[in-house]
Amino acid sequence: MLLAKFTPQLLRCSFRSPLSIRFQGKLYTGGGQACRRVARTGFRNAARRSLLISLLSAILIESGSMPAELATVRYPEGSVHGFLALRRLDGKVLAAGDLIQTVHGDRVIAELVFRFKDGSIDDETAIFSQRDTFRLISDHHIQKGPIFPKPADVLINAVTGEVTVHYVEEGRHKEKTNHLDLAPDLANGIVLTLLKNISPGTKETKASYVGADPEPRLVHLSITPQGEDTFVVAGAPHKAIRFRVRVEIGGIAGVIAPLIGKQPPDTSVWISVGGVPTFVKSEGPQYVGGPIWRIELTSPVWGTKPRSDR
Repeated sequence: MLLAKFTPQLLRCSFRSPLSIRFQGKLYTGGGQACRRVARTGFRNAARRSLLISLLSAILIESGSMPAELATVRYPEGSVHGFLALRRLDGKVLAAGDLIQTVHGDRVIAELVFRFKDGSIDDETAIFSQRDTFRLISDHHIQKGPIFPKPADVLINAVTGEVTVHYVEEGRHKEKTNHLDLAPDLANGIVLTLLKNISPGTKETKASYVGADPEPRLVHLSITPQGEDTFVVAGAPHKAIRFRVRVEIGGIAGVIAPLIGKQPPDTSVWISVGGVPTFVKSEGPQYVGGPIWRIELTSPVWGTKPRSDR
C-alpha cells in the first residue's frame, strides 16, 4: 500500500528532476537528493500513519465500536409456517423443525423450533424490525435435553445491550446478566433473513453475533459467497448460492483459537436464486463443539406411517 501510494510522486521526481521541491509544507532543494528526501519523508510519514491506523482499528475492533454494516431490506419478511428437517450428514433424521413467523407493523416475530426424537428442544425466538434495514430487537435461544452436552438459555436485549444467561454449573442452576456494547448489525436469530437479502455480487458481508459458553462474548461473522450449486424440485433444476459463514473471534483469543482447536467450524448455507430468494439448506454445528448437522426444507408425505429416516 505504501509503495502504491507514493510511486506517482517518485515518477514525477525522476522525469522532471527539479532543483527544489515543496512537499507537505517543507522546501527540499538539490535535484535528485531532493527527490530522495521527499521519498524518505513520504514513506516515513505514511508508515507512521499506517501504524496509527492499525492500532486504532485493533482497539475499535476489540471494543466492538467499528461502524456496522446494516442489511438493507430487499425482500420484506411476511407471515409464514415452514417445515424443516434436521439430519446427520448420513441422512438420519434427528429432529422435526417448524419456522413460525408473524408480522406486526414493521416488526417480525420469528420462532424456529426443533423437536428431537429423544425429547430435546432447540427453540429460538427473534424479534426484529424491517424498516429500511433489518434490526434485531431481542433474541431468546433455549437448548435443553440429552442431545445437548450443556443446556443453554440465552436472552439478548439488543436495545439495552443486556445479555442474560441461564446455565448449570456443578449441578446448580445459575443466572448471569452482562451488559455488552452491541452494534446495530447484531445477527442472532436472523442470519438466514440477512442471507436472503444480500445483494448479488457482494464479496463479503460482516455482522456481529453474541455467543455464550456460558460467558457472553461478542464476535463477528464473515459471510462470503462460494459459488452456485444445482438442486432439483419435482424433477426441475434450480440454482442456489452457497454462502460460507465464518466466525471471527477477534483479539488475542482469535489468534489462539485455531492453534488450540477452539475455532468454530464454518457453516454453509444455500439460498435459492431467481425470483424471491429462499432458504434451501444449511450444514453446520448447532452448539459449541457440536457435530455438523444438516437443516433443509422438507415436504409432507401423505398416507404413510412416520419413518425414522424421513
